[in-house]
Amino acid sequence: MTGHIHSIETAGMVDGPGIRYVVFFAGCQLRCLYCHNPDTWDRGAGKSMTVDALLADIAKYRSYMQTSGGGVTFTGGDPLAQPEFLLAMLRACRERGIHTAVDTAGYVRDAEKSRVREILALTDLLLLDIKSANADKFAKITGVSQESTLNLLRLSGEMGVPVWVRHVIVPGLTDGEDELAALGQLVRQYDNVEKVDLLPFSKLGEHKWAKVGREYTLANVQPPTEAEMARARGIVVK
Repeated sequence: MTGHIHSIETAGMVDGPGIRYVVFFAGCQLRCLYCHNPDTWDRGAGKSMTVDALLADIAKYRSYMQTSGGGVTFTGGDPLAQPEFLLAMLRACRERGIHTAVDTAGYVRDAEKSRVREILALTDLLLLDIKSANADKFAKITGVSQESTLNLLRLSGEMGVPVWVRHVIVPGLTDGEDELAALGQLVRQYDNVEKVDLLPFSKLGEHKWAKVGREYTLANVQPPTEAEMARARGIVVK
């Protein structure tokens, strides 16, 4: 079993609990307006790695993960763009007692929907990026419908998979009061949602857009202030 891996971070601290080995999958169906990793969209941009090769590298960092309560996080791009390889890695980690987190926007192509339940059954923590609780805004940001993301959230609730919801605060785009209130109402419906992370919009990946030949439409948008982030948290997290 071979997958396409864009890059690896061996000491991640923000993608789940503890110190984490973070695997960035190549490939993503979304084209989010504020994406800071557009270089991961193309599956062909990654290098091929076998399950065994990736596990061998992960093994070098087991002590750090174990002592910190960490594990392995599969992100991207989007790991759901490579469901078979993701399943193989999740099975292998489960067999070895390694905690796993899947960081995804939840988009699944129709042909691969049958794999979602298997993936969740082997996932210790789902990091679900909800771009917007508003259907029209979601489509504007991503280029796809929000249906798949909401279905994944519902299925995680049915299966009792722990979820950390993530939402990026982009001034003038995702910080509307009604929209944030709707997000709060949505996540409060699910007992398995353990945490809501509101993340500030960042311009760190802006330079990558020109490299992939795409226009960056948020060039004039500035990151939110601490006061703006506090306001957003007050609306979403009650």
